[in-house]
Amino acid sequence: MVETEKIKYVYLLGIGGIGMSALARYFRFAGKRVSGYDKTPSPLTDELIAEGIPVHFNEDLTISPKLEEREDTLVIFTPAVPEHFGELKWLRANGFTIAKRSEVLGSLSRNKSCIAVAGTHGKTSVTTMTAYLLRESHVDCIAFMGGLSRNYGTNLLLPANNSKVMVAEADEFDRSFLRLFPEMAVITWMDPDHLDIYGTAGQLVEAFSTFTGQINEGGVLLYRKGVAIDRNWNKKIRYFTYSVSEEADFKAENITVTEGAYRFDLQSPIGTIRGITLHYPGLMNVENLTAAMALALLNGVTKEEILASVPNYKGVERRFDIRYKSTTNVYIDDYGHHPRELEATIRSVRHLYPGRKITGIFQPHLFTRTRDFVDGFAESLDLLDEALVMEIYPAREEPIPGVDAGMILNRMKLKSKRRCSASDFTAILDDYQLDILITLGAGDIDRLVNPIVKYLKGKNNG
Repeated sequence: MVETEKIKYVYLLGIGGIGMSALARYFRFAGKRVSGYDKTPSPLTDELIAEGIPVHFNEDLTISPKLEEREDTLVIFTPAVPEHFGELKWLRANGFTIAKRSEVLGSLSRNKSCIAVAGTHGKTSVTTMTAYLLRESHVDCIAFMGGLSRNYGTNLLLPANNSKVMVAEADEFDRSFLRLFPEMAVITWMDPDHLDIYGTAGQLVEAFSTFTGQINEGGVLLYRKGVAIDRNWNKKIRYFTYSVSEEADFKAENITVTEGAYRFDLQSPIGTIRGITLHYPGLMNVENLTAAMALALLNGVTKEEILASVPNYKGVERRFDIRYKSTTNVYIDDYGHHPRELEATIRSVRHLYPGRKITGIFQPHLFTRTRDFVDGFAESLDLLDEALVMEIYPAREEPIPGVDAGMILNRMKLKSKRRCSASDFTAILDDYQLDILITLGAGDIDRLVNPIVKYLKGKNNG
């Protein structure tokens, strides 16, 4: 376990990442001296700098922690930082205490009543919704979220009272979630993903079973009805299911949508809540909220508190994020980067805007994921009316011969499809009579969001 109480200085390699920046903010709040490195500036690093956390963007050993501070320093890094990175090599060679983000998060959770949100899709939304419901109730919480909450403008929530409840996104990448030993957990989905880490879908399931086995005795696992959970993974806990379409312990029923708002009832072992109103769009978010409400109720949030808070929930940046809306156009930005996520987003848009034309711009994320799920990507994108596919965002990977955007396009049946790049997208958009536009992907496609909003405002004269 990583010792965090006695340290005075925290240095983060990859500080601009969504999970790392939350830790940076936490340790600054805890009175530590905090600084870090990231490869490129971003709005998130701008925010950290504005909050008084120094960030540099060039490898520079003169800015790294000093040798005389070694005993008082904790260095945190993410798997995205390559082992050959000069600063990391120097810090290792000189005996600094170095830990992965997941190790530090696990240590912080040890003296808390931890709610861990796991699953191959929907983690960030369920985490943020759960944290919001707890914060807006008498229970309260500390929360490390994998996205920026639109209600609070941050990815870190600190309790207003002395709440010991901690909500944490439990990421399966790099087996990070195996550092957590929660009181309660949720598994949203268990589709194959990160096969570059796990090798096979079976090994991914095995990791989820290990995670479930780490839930403390007397604790709870909540899971989406239909996910293949073996209740023998941990016989010392209680199991609950949730759904919007099947019979489950926690079920959203009587779902209607009017003027972009979802209205529904929640049936649960704790009782029925009628007349819930969610203004945050997307049928998938009704399902995500069902999981969050279940966790909130199991932690003592009252029905009245849920009814009062849900209508004011504003969502998460890049999760079914409506960035522009006019009488002629709607523009939605979404982080979806797995075929199942693309399908859920596109179907939710069709449910919300029936009969309208949907144009999607998709940036594949990782060569291995594109190779492993190319048929799924093609099938999901075929649900669009028009598709534009950008080149693959490599992240931590080297190119794989033959794996590119064309690999997806060649398998698609959709007639209106084309390849595009970030440099020419506005000229390409001029070729389309846009109605509903979606950008999809986990790479740097988010850098197109503001230019697209500007383009649409110009096209519609504001």
